[in-house]
Amino acid sequence: MSENTYTVTGMTCDHCVRAVTDEVGKIDGVQKVAVDLPNGKVTVSSTTELGDADVRAAVEEAGYELAA
Repeated sequence: MSENTYTVTGMTCDHCVRAVTDEVGKIDGVQKVAVDLPNGKVTVSSTTELGDADVRAAVEEAGYELAA
């Protein structure tokens, strides 16, 4: 099991949390997505190492940006 934490910009409400959780959760191997809204942190637990490009694409699909 692998766990990575990312910073996502632009999230302001529960709808944002749901959108990011849903999109990131669609990535193959993702088991759990935990969003810390006040800090803009998204922790992703997966069965395999995730590529940053896959996470970035999912976050952008949800309408937000992965911080550099």
